[in-house]
Amino acid sequence: MATRNPDITVVGAGAIGGLIAARLAHAGVPVNVLARGAQLDAIRRNGLTIAEGDTRYTVHVNATADAAALGPQDLLFICLKGQALVQAAASLAPLVGPRTHIVSAMNGVPWWFLNAFGGAHANGRLDAVDPGGGVSAALPPAQASGCVVHLSSSIAAPGEIRKGNGNRLIVGASAPQLADRAEEARALLARAGFDVVAPASIQGEIWAKLWGNMTMNPISALTRSTADVILDDPLTAHLVAAIMAEARAIGEALGIDIAMTIEERNAITRKLGAFKTSMLQDVEAGRSLEVEALLGAPYELAQRTGVAAPSLGMLYGMARQLDANLEAARRATKG
Repeated sequence: MATRNPDITVVGAGAIGGLIAARLAHAGVPVNVLARGAQLDAIRRNGLTIAEGDTRYTVHVNATADAAALGPQDLLFICLKGQALVQAAASLAPLVGPRTHIVSAMNGVPWWFLNAFGGAHANGRLDAVDPGGGVSAALPPAQASGCVVHLSSSIAAPGEIRKGNGNRLIVGASAPQLADRAEEARALLARAGFDVVAPASIQGEIWAKLWGNMTMNPISALTRSTADVILDDPLTAHLVAAIMAEARAIGEALGIDIAMTIEERNAITRKLGAFKTSMLQDVEAGRSLEVEALLGAPYELAQRTGVAAPSLGMLYGMARQLDANLEAARRATKG
């Protein structure tokens, strides 16, 4: 008897979700894509095109905006920004059944972060990324694993993704009972051509990536500066170091040990040169910002663990105001 292909849906056909979906399809793995707007129209009309260096290919996937039309999935990749997930969560409920494995490939702290993790704080809900519990109601944390993305990718045009540097995905379960499901997801992603790693702790890997993103992204958005300028100015560099020290302490309170110094982490950032962070690009495009996943959730965790985080709080407050002002400008333009 032939083995049934798993039902797989990628939610969000942006730079990362589009790449994952296209590579899976290119490897012969049937996949659905949940998308909207110009991206959905282009994928339906012309397929999903990937450009990697001199290589270019187009795949055709089942693309829809209606989760109910797909029904419960075996494997669900969530590739939305945190603020978009909060808005879309209720509409995703039809994709989830009791056997659905949910893999988030998102920046910052995900809604399931404390599932079976954090000692006294285990299984708590983070209001910053799951206000009112709406995300957890649609996407149960006990069914979730995480994917930390270490590659660059961008939307070149509707329906076309251009892959940049890097190829590594770190995929791990939020709890031991999901270990086998996480291994299945890793095998599929490896088949799709990614360099896939199994972590000792997926929460630790999420926090380690956040350690750099939570400073460079919002500071660049507020100042319109590239990362090299931020690190070259002794005052902004001091703010970066202060927030990173606070974040290290928050992580340690949760049981996360970051195995590098602040100087070593910033040296990695320096190697990237004069680059614009994703949040600065969002500001320039007038898009909403990933404030809560990058800053709000860590600040909430600081309060829960009793770790003083005044510098983090200051940056969070300023970034939150910037995001609100951008939203007001968008509404004024529409009105």
